[in-house]
Amino acid sequence: MHPSVVVLMAYLLGSIPFGYVIVRLTKGADVRASGSGGTGATNVTRRAGKWAGILTLALDALKGVAAVLLARRLLAADASGGDWWLAAAALAALLGHIFPVWLGFRGGKGVATGLGIFATLSPLAVASAVALFLLVVWKTRYVSLGSLVATASMPFAMWFWSRNAAPDGTPADDVTNTVPLIFLAATCGALIIFMHRANINRLRGGTENKLKL
Repeated sequence: MHPSVVVLMAYLLGSIPFGYVIVRLTKGADVRASGSGGTGATNVTRRAGKWAGILTLALDALKGVAAVLLARRLLAADASGGDWWLAAAALAALLGHIFPVWLGFRGGKGVATGLGIFATLSPLAVASAVALFLLVVWKTRYVSLGSLVATASMPFAMWFWSRNAAPDGTPADDVTNTVPLIFLAATCGALIIFMHRANINRLRGGTENKLKL
């Protein structure tokens, strides 16, 4: 199978609008018509409740996992530029979530799908980013700020774990070629941060909603 077909399949997988479908089925409404206008877990929670949001979060993350696993299976390990094609497929899945063809290219902000992608590619880097996210949210009560900081940290976390070997000399994380994946992390991070531009403006203006515990 040509790698470009795999990339297209990853995009279509990422573009499945789980949040939109869940709100449509449970509330008979378009989730994009309220709140932030996104199809992600946060906006679904506002529209359809906590459990709908949790289900959306899980499904959006799983499609990121599925896109990477599918690409790994279909792309020959020894193919020329295989690691770059894997990165392209992962990026396509994120683009599918943010710009789904089924919804007029209006989707979510990409955090959950990005989480699934990088949890599959570099679990230790994701664990570091999640720890940073929890720390920022605990200190500030801003979920958006935690997401932004964790996202920005991913390229550095992937570089760190790929350079720190286990006692037997093997890489501490399952990153075989760091350049394509660090490039992927930086590109995905830039996209996710761009999608949070309204949150950034509210953070700067002191009007962003805080997490209520």
